[in-house]
Amino acid sequence: MSNFVVSARKYRPTRFKDVVGQSHVTNVLKNALDSNKIAQAFLFTGPRGVGKTTCARILAKTLNCQNLSEDKEPCNTCGSCEAFNQNASFNITELDAASHNGVDHIRSLIEQVRFQPQQGKYKIFIIDEVHMLSIGAFNAFLKTLEEPPPYAVFILATTEKHKIIPTILSRCQIFDFKRIQTKDTAVFLKEICAKEKLEAEEEALHLIAQKADGALRDALSIFDRLASIATNGKITYDLVSENLNVLDYDYYFNIVDHFLLGNTSDILLTFGEVVEKGFEPDIFLYGLSEHIRNLLVARKVETHKLLELSENLKLRYVDQAKKSSKSFLLNALSLLNDCDINYKQARNKRLHVEMCLLKATHIEHMMKLSTEKKTKPTSNTPQQISFNEPSVTKPPQSSASETEKESIVEVVVENAKEDWKKDSTPAAEEVFSPKVEEENTTSYEVQNAKANGEDIPPKVEESIQEKKEVNLLSGSSSINIPTISIHDMETAIKKEDEEKDNEVVPELTLESLKEVWTAYAMNVKSAALKNTLTSLELSISNGQIVAKVGSKLGEGYLREDTGLMLHLRNHFKNPSLKRVIDVDTEKLQVLIEKERSLNPKEIFDKFSEKNPNIKKLTKALDLSPDRM
Repeated sequence: MSNFVVSARKYRPTRFKDVVGQSHVTNVLKNALDSNKIAQAFLFTGPRGVGKTTCARILAKTLNCQNLSEDKEPCNTCGSCEAFNQNASFNITELDAASHNGVDHIRSLIEQVRFQPQQGKYKIFIIDEVHMLSIGAFNAFLKTLEEPPPYAVFILATTEKHKIIPTILSRCQIFDFKRIQTKDTAVFLKEICAKEKLEAEEEALHLIAQKADGALRDALSIFDRLASIATNGKITYDLVSENLNVLDYDYYFNIVDHFLLGNTSDILLTFGEVVEKGFEPDIFLYGLSEHIRNLLVARKVETHKLLELSENLKLRYVDQAKKSSKSFLLNALSLLNDCDINYKQARNKRLHVEMCLLKATHIEHMMKLSTEKKTKPTSNTPQQISFNEPSVTKPPQSSASETEKESIVEVVVENAKEDWKKDSTPAAEEVFSPKVEEENTTSYEVQNAKANGEDIPPKVEESIQEKKEVNLLSGSSSINIPTISIHDMETAIKKEDEEKDNEVVPELTLESLKEVWTAYAMNVKSAALKNTLTSLELSISNGQIVAKVGSKLGEGYLREDTGLMLHLRNHFKNPSLKRVIDVDTEKLQVLIEKERSLNPKEIFDKFSEKNPNIKKLTKALDLSPDRM
């Protein structure tokens, strides 16, 4: 039989300082040992393979170590440490709650708590996967966990803290273990390579660490598998990517280069090569999204620490990030995210991904077009305003030529348009409408009428009174633009305030309330609600409306109707007006009595009162109301 021991067991830490990536836990435990403040129960929780059980064993060994070092590390040489390393310690008990989760198992453990340690100060109980205990086992464990003997220490470990009942959690000191960072895992693997006399490329170790996803035990398992097939004792990046079904980084770098250059054919060929290698399109999407995310991170020196990559690979990302604009990366990431969301719904999944890649190739082109459109001066010719030649004498000619005047008029009109477009009033929107030509024509009709001694047409005169004439240029025609002065605005506001002050507020009286209430009830469509509103009793108490209804059903109809109170508040100009609904218990009791079914004796008495011969008939036939 082979003596091979997996790396997860062979290189399991035996001291706190050897634990990888959990310094926030080990430092607290060492400080507790230094100050001699040992809790009665600990709970270690976190993802799988991050060192929970390892830390529990180190703590258990340290508590009974006879020669602790100055930094509170176990000596591994005393009798207690040697017994623990050989799994022969009677003071440390380990229980797997996954297979020992019943009440009887916990009762057996409680029996062991009664006996004091044979050697050392403490008797430690390590319960792994404690969340697997049954509810009965948890309840049986509560009292012992809360008030254990002074020599007993419980260390619980779990990956699913939310499954543990709160009464257990409140009795423990909780330590949350975190995922181990990629760089820490890669450094630990490098140390093992040196001990195992293996060579490994830095990119290969980082790839193993990324595949482990924060679990050091998973990384060591992958490392053992790759080390067994490494040629000449060397673990290369190609070997790792091939055996872990991981797509090479070069594909993603090439795809982004094709995006930037707009090479649609090269993108389709590269993606086809990826599919031919056996990779699913969704795996490619995930990797490409992660690649573009890394490019975004690589744009700033401050965020380089977020890149869980080797130094050589970081330089490649920084180099490509310099070629890519932030807008391109964000747009590409958005496209890939939408493609990933809709991937499961697509029937032709390969075509779905290819369409996304083709769209991404046009991002740079579309951004260039957008930039050119913003920087390029507008080529739209300004709206030409035609002026009809009137039959009156023209004003004196200025020194400028007619062509210069027209160009100046166009510029002024365009500037006026831009200023008036900022105004949100409908009048401002209508000023530069196609009716400008008609308005100019109207102004010349006025001039012709004055020159010929004729009366101004009524419609033209009304339009002149409504609009104020603005001269754009001396000697040229004018456009009528409605203007509102500040004085007019102040006058309108003052008038509105005076109308509010003079507004008569209706007084809330019982008569006015009934009148408004009845009017509202007549317009209600629901027959049940209308019947409720018209049959109840109204009164006013302390400025509140009291509505007295005769049934619980009527109360429900009244509470569901919200339009009535809005109507009353608007009518009486009182936003704080409230309503109180009161149920008439006496009337309700009468209705209940009426609706209650009568028993045979009551029916007999009721009919006997109306017809006394019924009693004679029952006596003659020897009948009883109870037997009817």
